[in-house]
Amino acid sequence: MKTAKPTIVDGAADSARRVARKVPKVRRTQAERTEETRRRILDASVDLLASKGYAAFRTADVAEVAGVSRGAQTHHFPSKDDLVVAVVEHVFERASEMGRKRAHQVKSVDEAIKALIADSQEFFFSELFLIALDLAIQARAQSGKAGTVLQISAAARLPVEASWLSALIESGVPAEVAEDLLWLTNSIVRGLAVRRLWQNDTARFNRLFKLWRQMVARYLDTLPRPIDSG
Repeated sequence: MKTAKPTIVDGAADSARRVARKVPKVRRTQAERTEETRRRILDASVDLLASKGYAAFRTADVAEVAGVSRGAQTHHFPSKDDLVVAVVEHVFERASEMGRKRAHQVKSVDEAIKALIADSQEFFFSELFLIALDLAIQARAQSGKAGTVLQISAAARLPVEASWLSALIESGVPAEVAEDLLWLTNSIVRGLAVRRLWQNDTARFNRLFKLWRQMVARYLDTLPRPIDSG
């Protein structure tokens, strides 16, 4: 019985295996492995908090979804509050980066107000904002890590507000009213976000946002036009 001769494909595969054995695997550093584990835990937590809410959030579920051991999870985040605070910081930082990018893309005043409302709505209408609000309220009643949520919120939102302030001024809103307009817009969106706790009326919210844009446009039309120095 004749032995089958190796084909070109077999030879190529054998050659590839020999090359693969010679190429050393790039080993990740301990810091890289630690960061990957942390990121997987945070990403899994974001998904679970968004789908189940804070009340049904379980750290055991996080470990399972992230594909890590309970020991690895508790090593990075010893308690549920530690994990939730880290998730809030993680998501707020991403929202802050997105908000600054949006602010740099607007042109007209109405476009700036519309984009500002959309950016604020995405942030304040999120499940994590309500969770952060709950943790901040807890911080008033007791000392602990929940109090860091206030610092996290300020660190994330103030730079975004600075970007939107510049965007409003550059789009044509007078500098002397731009900050008040920014505060009012954010406060309206935030107030309606909290109202969802007892009355979630999406159609009304959208109608009110449109009404606010119209009110802003009419108000700005009443302001004195800047004198052209040219």
